[in-house]
Amino acid sequence: METLPTQAAADDVTLLLARTRALQPAQVASWDLPNELVTVPTARHLAARQLREWGLEPLVTPVESIVSELVTNAIRHGDGPSRLRLIQHRALTCEVSDTSTGQPRPRHPRTLDEHGRGLYLVARLSRRWGSRSAADGKVVWAEQDLPSTAGAL
Repeated sequence: METLPTQAAADDVTLLLARTRALQPAQVASWDLPNELVTVPTARHLAARQLREWGLEPLVTPVESIVSELVTNAIRHGDGPSRLRLIQHRALTCEVSDTSTGQPRPRHPRTLDEHGRGLYLVARLSRRWGSRSAADGKVVWAEQDLPSTAGAL
């Protein structure tokens, strides 16, 4: 940065460098889910079981709520199967992908408002969350801090 000219050129280019590292198979759990609301309890159960296998019991309750909201939204707004993925690295990431291209918009729900509560809850339970476009739809993700006693792989 110190060697860059102080006057910006009209045709600036930005180069982004990132170091990537492959995750071990034991750090990722993934499930394909049918586009049916009866799948939501199954998704919660799968996530809870995986967290217990990883020794992350303190995260079970908040992650079950996050999974419930994200899978419900995927089923309501997508028209095909969805995928739930948990990734344990420096944080626990919960991802739900679906076939809808519409990006989620959080809203502060009113007392009797049923729309927008899910993402508001996800935002409150997560350290951070977001969404990204994918070739066949989108992925909505939420991160949780790992308990200090759990060693990320």
